[in-house]
Amino acid sequence: MDLLEAVNSRKSIRGYKSDPVPKEILKEILEVAVRAPSADNSQPWEITVIAGPVLKEIAEANVEALNSGRPAAPDVSHKPYEGIYRNRQIEVGKKIFELMDISRGDQEKRKAWISRGFRFFDAPAAFILAADESLDPARAASDIGGIAQTICLDAQHYGLGTCITSQGVLYADIVKQFTRIPKTKKIYWSISIGYPDWDFPANQVKTGREPLQVNTTWLGFDE
Repeated sequence: MDLLEAVNSRKSIRGYKSDPVPKEILKEILEVAVRAPSADNSQPWEITVIAGPVLKEIAEANVEALNSGRPAAPDVSHKPYEGIYRNRQIEVGKKIFELMDISRGDQEKRKAWISRGFRFFDAPAAFILAADESLDPARAASDIGGIAQTICLDAQHYGLGTCITSQGVLYADIVKQFTRIPKTKKIYWSISIGYPDWDFPANQVKTGREPLQVNTTWLGFDE
């Protein structure tokens, strides 16, 4: 797949086929992804790839914690969106709920949908992206964002879909318990990966992008 085509066609996949992704393919994806740029070539990312029983155990423990009402305890917290950013978040949420036939007052369906995220959207594999606690968190987050983007674009070459999400790692202690990621590492994101189930309604969502004049300033150019 051409790079520009990959960038333009990539979308978050929230429903997957049960087919496992071969370890060799995941390895090939990462061998390319680690070429992503990082500040001073620090390469801060530490990647744990989970599948099979380990992924199932984490997913089940996540949902159990969620259903018990236990507060989330991520390694890296994120401020809630405000203003236009919150509006964009609401907009995509409405599109997904419409496709999934989840009405505003249907609490059972809403609860079921939320739990999917804590199960890594039932993907057959996932990447856990972490960095050492000694690193500047803002710089590490930027670099991890770079490798996350590269993973997602490279995955399309193999016909795979991805979804970058924080839900799977909101209970960081659970993830560390089953993966043996040391306490000295901060977990930033997870990426669900697998073969897309195109019959799954939420996979049909289309998100827009703001025109360049909204977020781009040009200086020093001839008109």
